[in-house]
Amino acid sequence: MTEQLMVKLPGELAQRARRAGLLTDSAIARLLEDAMRRQAGQRLLEVAEQLHAAGVQPMSEEEIVAEVKAARAERRAHPGQAPATKQP
Repeated sequence: MTEQLMVKLPGELAQRARRAGLLTDSAIARLLEDAMRRQAGQRLLEVAEQLHAAGVQPMSEEEIVAEVKAARAERRAHPGQAPATKQP
């Protein structure tokens, strides 16, 4: 699926972005992906700080592996459904 959007930019910014090749579909998609990845990373750091402040002990490697296996098994058992989220 493709979405079309219109973005209003100040003239000088638009000109500089165009000259830099940043106003193409692929460049904008890349910029958005990068921004979302940074945002997810920042959220992960915030959650890690909250867990640390709450005194939650880190999971062992074995616990992480078990959780990943359980999540994958759940996905295989229920394809097409959004994954369930666990509350800490």
